[in-house]
Amino acid sequence: MSLPTFKYNPYPVSLNVIKKEQTICPVCEKKREYVYHGPFYTVENVEGICPWCIKDGSAAKKYNGSFQDDLSCDDVDQEEYVDELIFRTPGYRGWQQEYWLSHCGDFCAIIQYVGWKEIAHLEEELTEDIEDICSGGALTKENLKQWLVNDGDLQGYLFQCVHCNKHRLYIDAC
Repeated sequence: MSLPTFKYNPYPVSLNVIKKEQTICPVCEKKREYVYHGPFYTVENVEGICPWCIKDGSAAKKYNGSFQDDLSCDDVDQEEYVDELIFRTPGYRGWQQEYWLSHCGDFCAIIQYVGWKEIAHLEEELTEDIEDICSGGALTKENLKQWLVNDGDLQGYLFQCVHCNKHRLYIDAC
């Protein structure tokens, strides 16, 4: 059985939030070959959720939980986009609080964890995000280029618009 696809997280295996590992899903109670290892916000301690129960929304419904904090997202045009992101999309692992970017009135897809070397070729496209990141005064563009290292103290998260393919950047410090 092939993995379900997710509009806002098309690469959950490479992001290490879905892993090839046997589980008996607590939602569907089926033996599965893949398991979710990302954030899940619920009052219960839940482990072993399969990707199929994320995709169909049954995991969020059963545990009254979400895979993304709806207050840690850009604004979007339609409530159905919010529902798909927080109830039917695997999250990603951030240093602090994960944040989901948007573009063209919809959420972007998380593409990969990045440092400067992975995004240097996108510098011009990411200019607006880089300026916003550096506008607080504590971080200059040159510091960003030096300190943004994948798995370092300053971590980047590369997103891409699901409509026009524009890249977006979010950063987090440990």
